[in-house]
Formats: sequence, structure tokens, C-alpha cells
Amino acid sequence: MPKPKAIIIGAGVAGIASAIRMAVKGFDVAVFEANAYPGGKLAEIKLEGFRFDAGPSLFTMPQYVDELFELAGKNPKDYFEYEKLNEVCRYFYEDGLRLTAHTDLNKFAAEIEQRTQSSAKEVKRFLKKSETIYDITHRVFLERSLHKIKSYLHWDTLRSVFRFGQIDAFRTQAKANESSFTDERITQIFNRYATYNGSNPYQAPATLNVIPHFEYHFGAFLPKNGMYGIIDALVKLAKDLGVKFLMNSRVDEIVYDNKVVTGIKISDKLIASSVVISNLDIWFTYRKLLKAFPAPEKLLSQERSSSALIFYWGVKSSHPELGLHNIFFAKDYKAEFDSIWKAEAPYHDPTIYINITSKHIESDAPAGCENWFVMINVPANKGQDWDKLITQAKQNILQKVNSILKKTINDDIVCERVLDPRGIELNTGSYQGSLYGNSSNNQFAAFLRHPNFSSQIEGLYFCGGSVHPGGGIPLALLSAKIIDQDLGIKGL
Repeated sequence: MPKPKAIIIGAGVAGIASAIRMAVKGFDVAVFEANAYPGGKLAEIKLEGFRFDAGPSLFTMPQYVDELFELAGKNPKDYFEYEKLNEVCRYFYEDGLRLTAHTDLNKFAAEIEQRTQSSAKEVKRFLKKSETIYDITHRVFLERSLHKIKSYLHWDTLRSVFRFGQIDAFRTQAKANESSFTDERITQIFNRYATYNGSNPYQAPATLNVIPHFEYHFGAFLPKNGMYGIIDALVKLAKDLGVKFLMNSRVDEIVYDNKVVTGIKISDKLIASSVVISNLDIWFTYRKLLKAFPAPEKLLSQERSSSALIFYWGVKSSHPELGLHNIFFAKDYKAEFDSIWKAEAPYHDPTIYINITSKHIESDAPAGCENWFVMINVPANKGQDWDKLITQAKQNILQKVNSILKKTINDDIVCERVLDPRGIELNTGSYQGSLYGNSSNNQFAAFLRHPNFSSQIEGLYFCGGSVHPGGGIPLALLSAKIIDQDLGIKGL
């Protein structure tokens, strides 16, 4: 008896995870990817002897990656190795304050108490609250569909409902954090976690304070071969399971008959399948692949998440004061978010994130050099003059970095590549270049994301950062797991 077929549209991390899960279930799986390479946002760039991870740079919750190998009966270490970091991030402020966020909570809390007006007790109390939010939400909001009645027929769901008030959904993240810390600079550290899903801490619910728990409880990690090593390992696993990858294969249409999916079209060729999983941004899935089908207009018109402007710089010097992850904070954080969300323009004094993997992976840069991934948060693309904004942003970034480090790096930049919201949309199929689909700037955002299944077309599913449960590697992997659970219930 022939195997049932499953087609995955898009080889992002969620698409690859879905392919692995479908292959384990016994499906004949094919992945169709428009680009010449897999990975989606989780890509890499090689430039004049430097290697850069092009997109996500922080690795948390590695158990969700390991789970895929274990599901397939494989040893994760045969495919993929990573190290646990001693530091989450190094923070730099305009007033000269420098802090190292150690993964050892006691050490981190002690450093804050020694160097700022906040106490170790404040930090520990805050992270205990973060743990509480995680305990209440992760099984309900992250690991199950919010759009099926069966998800609510669990004892742990009922327990979570009774504890709903503890997830702090009815005040903003900024308000919650201001009440938690004496020193506004520490408030700023924990406000920045809203940017992990492209949101505004001055609008987003304090429920997002769950995110620090991922780092300070489970830890921060770095794959041995960089973030793209995740993709290399998962693609190898998928191929070992018989998954076929078809690169440079842009899908033109999802085909269905009598509200049952029948396959996809590429040009005029029909490729039949009983299951289709779209890893494409939900906006483009409806606008490009389901043109004749009534789209959920209210959902598609929701506010998009922020985007990013990234400079990949090969730097011919070494900077021991910098670590793997570094943040140079804006002096006026609220003004920065107002600029992004209200003026729809990058702020003139942006918060700068610098990722330097060559600190741990020497081969990522020539000897005596460093590979700087330099990113600022920017609005989604709505027709701004990005060429002009890029020029201004580069000047502002260099001025700020030079000022805080008290050295001039301009002449040390030997090569450069730039990625802006236009390129993010073009390369990854993310509408307006938004990194995480819809923003989470209201307390009901978790319920407003598109479900992982179609309620009107049987056999059609959706995974990735633009649908439930959200963006970022861990949640994208969970979107594939939710589909797997649903297909398991249907007995396919």
C-alpha cells in the first residue's frame, strides 16, 4: 500500500520540523522551497572570509530540536552539538554602566545589586514571576492549539484558567517592569524582551515577561557550527528519513476540491497530496496561494510586528570588551518605540544589538578579526525611503558604538552587507518584512493568531512564526508539533 503524501511549502525551521514529523508518521514527504537554500530567516552569509548567521542569533530551548531526533529514533549528538553559555548578554549604557547578564542567576542578581540601584531581591522576585507565567501558560498557550475545544478539556488547562489573573495580561509589560525595579536601566533590560516577538513593551501585555524564563531557567546556547548548524542538522535528519527537498521551486497555488486539499500547483503542473502544510507567511499563503478562497480579512489586517535593519560587518580588529551577544541601549527607550510604532521610522538613537559568533567559533572570521552582526529594530515596510534611512542609520549606529566603546571602528569595517525590511520580505516571504507575523501589542494577541489548521479546507495546515503560537525558533518548532498532534488524533 503506497504511503500517504504530505507536501510542505517552505523550508524554514518550522517547515523542516513538520517534514520530519510527517516522515516519522509514515508519510511520503516533499518540501518545496522557493530559494536555492533551506532555512528561511535562519540562513547564513559568507563574505570575504567571514561567516554570519543571517537571522536568529539566540538559541534557547534546545530540547525542542533534540526532540525531533529522539522522535526519529536518532541520537541528537550524532547530528548536532551545542554549548551552554555562561553569559546571556552584555549591556552597555550611555552613562557608562556596563552589565553582564550571567546565566548564573545569583551572579547576575549580585552584579545588578553592586552596580545599580536595584537589588538582587528585585531580580529574583521578577524571574520567579516569569517562571509562574511560564508554568501557567506553556501547556495551554504554547503547546496546544487555542482554536480547538479539545485543547480546553485538560485538567492542566482548567488549572491555568483559574490562575489566569497571575499571567499579568491586563497591564503593559513596561508598567509591570517599572513597578518591579528601582533602577530604570534594569527595567530597560526586561522591557527589551518584547522585541523577541517584534512588539512594543509600552503596549504589549506583561504576559511577555514569560520570555526571560527561557534564558535564565533553561539557559542560552550556541550551536557548534553557528545557528545555521540547526538547519544543516535538521535537513540531514529529514533526508535520512526519506524527505525530498525541491529547491528553487516556488509554489503557485494550493489546490482543493469540495473543501478537501488535493495538492499544489507549480506553473500548470498539479502535484497531488492528501496533506499540505504551509510554512509561508499566512498573509502570502492567502494572497498568493489561495487567491480564490475567502481570506480572513480581519486577521490579515492586524498590526504587523516590527522588522529589522541588519549590517553584516567584517571587522579587522578585536574587541575583548564585547561578548557573543551585546546590547547598546537607547537613552530614551520609550521615544525609540514611539518612533518605530507611531512615526514608522528608525529612531535616531537606536538600541543596537551586536552578535559576534567568532568569539566562540574562530573560523567565522579571519585571525585578529570579528564578524559583527549589527541590528536595530525598525518598523515593517510601508513604503519608507529605505535607502535614505539605511544611510542615516549607519551613521547613527557608528556614532553610538564609537562613543560607548571610546574608539573609532569606521575604518576597521572591511566588508559589508545590508538587510532591510524589503530584503527580508523578498528573501523569506514575510509580509512587509515583519519578523514575527502579527505583533503582540494587545492582551488578546495569543488568541488572534491564525490557527495551525484550516477550519474550511480539510488537510490544510499552517506552521511558522506568522501563526500560533508565534515567532522565534522555539515557538516555530512548537507550531510543527501542534500540527503533528492534530494529525495524530485524526489517525493519518
